[in-house]
Amino acid sequence: MTEPNELKVEALLEIINSSARKAMAEYKNTGHGVPGVDAGTFHPLDFATDTLALGKAIRLLEGACEQLNTILASPQRTVHNFVHNYNWACIDVAVQSRIADVLDKHPEGLSVDVLANAVDLDKTKIARVLRVLTLRGCFKEVKRDVFANTRISLVLKATNNVGFYIKTQREFPKYAAVLYETMVDQEFARSDKVERAPRVFTLGKEVKNNNFWEMNDEARDIFHKAMMGYSEILNFSAVLHYYPWDNVSSVVDIGSGIGAMSIPLAKMFPHLRITNQDLPETIKLSRNTWETNAPEVLLDGRVEFVPLNFLEESPVVGKDVYYLRSIIHDWPDEESRVILRNVRKAMGPNSRVLIHECVLSRAFEGPDVGANESSEDHKAPEPTLLNFGSHTTHHLDMTMWFVFNGKERTLKEFKIIGQVPSMPGYIDDV
Repeated sequence: MTEPNELKVEALLEIINSSARKAMAEYKNTGHGVPGVDAGTFHPLDFATDTLALGKAIRLLEGACEQLNTILASPQRTVHNFVHNYNWACIDVAVQSRIADVLDKHPEGLSVDVLANAVDLDKTKIARVLRVLTLRGCFKEVKRDVFANTRISLVLKATNNVGFYIKTQREFPKYAAVLYETMVDQEFARSDKVERAPRVFTLGKEVKNNNFWEMNDEARDIFHKAMMGYSEILNFSAVLHYYPWDNVSSVVDIGSGIGAMSIPLAKMFPHLRITNQDLPETIKLSRNTWETNAPEVLLDGRVEFVPLNFLEESPVVGKDVYYLRSIIHDWPDEESRVILRNVRKAMGPNSRVLIHECVLSRAFEGPDVGANESSEDHKAPEPTLLNFGSHTTHHLDMTMWFVFNGKERTLKEFKIIGQVPSMPGYIDDV
């Protein structure tokens, strides 16, 4: 008789097999086949905006593989793997030294001696970093001590938005390192204020200017390019294909950055009138990005740029859609309510607010969390873990905590902060 635990392992193997085949089918459907681990060029699917089917397959594949490892490996090994993962440090070295940019000029590969001279780093240490990354298909060793780019390492180039995103992450391990200290500190332990985030603890309580959003021009440029990379990583552009944009005529992109979402939206739906709203310094930077990436939209007069501090004022009034992408998770509940109330003041009778965020799943969640919970797309098949076993949303939740005292939320938590005391019911689509 087969034991229950053995049946779980067999079920995970089936999920791995079926998910991998679904992912392979998505690649094959492009006519370019499945990419190789050593591929030195991007696959056409890497640039597609509608990769939802591939994303769902990978979500299951990652979760099932992780859970299978956890079941079959010893607990000692599993815990060891939790803490001994320094891929982030090696990636940071590669980005900061622009190794991928150097290798991009040498597709056949470059010896570590020449590479080390080009980036002005010790050749032995560079080789050690690269060998760690090649284990995951990021760079490849074409022959002894000769390295070349792969499809994965290409995203580390200085011109790639994902590379900018990685640059913004390099300080975060410092904030994570003091997490316990902030949880026992008298001032920080029970506070959900922005000024009591682990980031502020790391900078020092006496630092007067600890506002994350006050940046110099270089840092602001890096951050907003990073947000475009973040959009690529989480495939936020899928919303272009799964919301009825043809049925609306005006959109306000609140906290728009430099146009990670609104630029592709304007290009795909030329009938839309788009309003970008962000802090004045960002709006100035945004104009420059639109002039480079979407000059035809500017010429047509289909986009406007209006400064906004959404904690202090409301966006432009009477538009069809008010879109907030990765805004609410930056803020604790109190500030999130302020933002949503200010949006509500601007809305007309037929306006909708769209909140585009990751959603946490939790064990034993109540049955009234939201209409979408009945969808099979929101339920991981047995025996995979919550959120399909994916760490992404929970790791983002930790990042928001470290930096802002913000958080990712469940659907129920979104509904709670979406309540407007002065208005009956909930804000639409929260």
